[in-house]
Amino acid sequence: MDTIILDMRDGIEENGIHRAGEILKSGGLVAFPTETVYGLGADALNAEAAAKIYQAKGRPSDNPLIVHIADVEALDRIAAKIPEEARKLAKAFWPGPLTMIFQKTPTVPYGTTGGLDTVAVRMPDHEIALALIRSGGGYIAAPSANTSGRPSPTTAQHVAEDMNGRIDMILDGGHAGIGVESTIVDLSGEVPMILRPGYINRAMLEQVIGPVEVDPTLLSATAKGRPKAPGMRYKHYAPKADMMIVEGEQEAVIRKINELVKEELSRGGRPGIIASDESRARYHQGVIRSMGSRSDELSISGHLYEVLREFDTENVTKIFSEAFDTPDMGMAIMNRLMKAAGHQILQV
Repeated sequence: MDTIILDMRDGIEENGIHRAGEILKSGGLVAFPTETVYGLGADALNAEAAAKIYQAKGRPSDNPLIVHIADVEALDRIAAKIPEEARKLAKAFWPGPLTMIFQKTPTVPYGTTGGLDTVAVRMPDHEIALALIRSGGGYIAAPSANTSGRPSPTTAQHVAEDMNGRIDMILDGGHAGIGVESTIVDLSGEVPMILRPGYINRAMLEQVIGPVEVDPTLLSATAKGRPKAPGMRYKHYAPKADMMIVEGEQEAVIRKINELVKEELSRGGRPGIIASDESRARYHQGVIRSMGSRSDELSISGHLYEVLREFDTENVTKIFSEAFDTPDMGMAIMNRLMKAAGHQILQV
């Protein structure tokens, strides 16, 4: 298969959107930009099309897909019950980086939901994504457009690295702004619960709907059973090299990482370091990458997957990362880093 790449960095090209929509309606796969990361889209109401996503990504078939819509009214067809909290959250945060989980209707095939009776839904805040959803039939299932387990793509080039020859088309909309996947909130039970942290944090949600619980496994390695939302159980976001997070007081962290880098070099390895703009100059050996300033959380989240992918091209043998417990997006950033590191954390 020859994967077509259409450049829409300077704006939507209507003929290209129509062409992409026809691919989706015929059961094909199209990668597209959102405000979070690039998604790999298929017709969400076509079980055979959804199966192609799992095949292209090498994704476990019990890992549910998120259905992307372009209008709130589209919920009525796929959600069996829409709680009042969901309507409030949709009014506050849609379009935007928020996914909500509902009890599904029979319209949504189990091939899209990973065999679950619930469906995850979001409305992306990106003009190309919204245009494609409308052109493709209104319901687009789309996980991140990367090989399963790899760092998610924030550019069309990242998508091509993983998906060239596996999918029909890539829509290039430039760099994804937020850089980490949407917040997922489960509204199918008695109390709303965050199943995946993202840009929209707990405090923001609680300002709109009151108390929200957080799944206790988000920052641990103890998630078991069938995942109810993407990214809950399987290893995600991982670079090729083994990775460790070093957490503690800043001076102790810098000192320890420098020691670990020296040890890795003594073994003939090629260590990588994930730092911030504030600490980068404190490291003198190894492949050093900054995720941005700690005072700019969107810079950190926006560079996270890009930095992990860069280490793959540098052929590093071990990655040592500072922790990033930032005020608003800290849970989201650390959730992704911990999964990338296989929950290897060294406290100093």
